[in-house]
Formats: sequence, structure tokens, C-alpha cells
Amino acid sequence: MGLLKRYRRTGWLVAGVRDPESIADHSFRAAVIASVITVLEGGDPQRAAFMSLFHDTQETRITDIPYLGKRYLRAAPNEQVTADQMRGLPDVVARMVGGAVAEYEEKASLEAVCARDADKLECLIQAVEYREQGHQNVQPWIDSSLAALKTTTAKRIAEAVLGSGSLDWVLRVLNGAGGGDEDSGPGEDAGPGYEPPAA
Repeated sequence: MGLLKRYRRTGWLVAGVRDPESIADHSFRAAVIASVITVLEGGDPQRAAFMSLFHDTQETRITDIPYLGKRYLRAAPNEQVTADQMRGLPDVVARMVGGAVAEYEEKASLEAVCARDADKLECLIQAVEYREQGHQNVQPWIDSSLAALKTTTAKRIAEAVLGSGSLDWVLRVLNGAGGGDEDSGPGEDAGPGYEPPAA
């Protein structure tokens, strides 16, 4: 798991992002998104979030091969990599993780479908954020992620993401529409032009 914090998502390097997110960064937000999608779709949010936490752990062994590289390289199946990673651990742990990875890969449960949607939706959101930061080559990631979504909820969230800025919620809070504590923020007069004082 420590390697997932150090390994970068290589597709963003192809897109020209110099210091892209780590695999662990991606997996964390995918797990949060998976829980939201799944509860809105009527499934078990905890199971979906759990699968999302482990869905890319295999990349500590095979790295994050970008889509272009997958045209030329054939990695071992994720279930096989996970079995190797679990070797030597207590059986109950190996079954727990192996079962989550197998369920995710088989796409047989609602929770697995939602977790897979969360993986794509997180990629789409990250691409939008990188685009806002000036990276112009991320549209293929947005398009392919959007096309891969299966659930109605994930598609609705994607539509909302594409129709708003990633920090719109901050402006709503600063303008008093976010339900925050009025005494803790800059006050009602703070609008889009508000900048906090320099430290």
C-alpha cells in the first residue's frame, strides 16, 4: 500500500501533467465516489467502497500501464496478481482481499458495477480538474470515462461535473449558501473575488 502512495498514474504523464496524482490518491476518491453511487443505486455502499480501495493494488507489481501500453503488453490477470500479493498472509485476509478483487473483476454484483463506475468517474473528475489547471490534452480521458459509465447515478454525477467548476461549492459556501457556520467564515460580504489574507 505504501507503493501505491508513491506510484503515479502514468496516463496523466502522457497528457503532460508533470506531478500527477498517485494511485492511492485515485483509489481513495474512487472509494468515496463508489459509496455515494452505490447508496443512490440501492446497494451496499461499504462493499463498493471496499472493492474500490483494492481495485488497483495489483499495480504495485505490474505498475500502472497506460492504455497505449496495453496495446503491446499483456499483464497477468488482477486476480492472479492479488493471489501472489496475498501469499503468506493469513487465509482469512487472503480470502477477504481476493474475494473483493474477484467480485470487482467479474462485475457480477451491483456493488461491483458501481465501484467500476466510480473508477471511471474519478478519472473524469481528475481530468476536469487538470483541465482547469491548464492541461489541454485531457479530453480523451474525459470522453472515454464518460462513455464507460453504466449506472444512471454515475451518468448524472458526470453531467453535473461537466456543467460546473470543481470549486463552485467553495463560492457557494463563501456566499452563504453552503450551510456553514457564519461565524467561522469570511462573512456575507465575501463573494467570488474574496481572497483569504496571506499567512
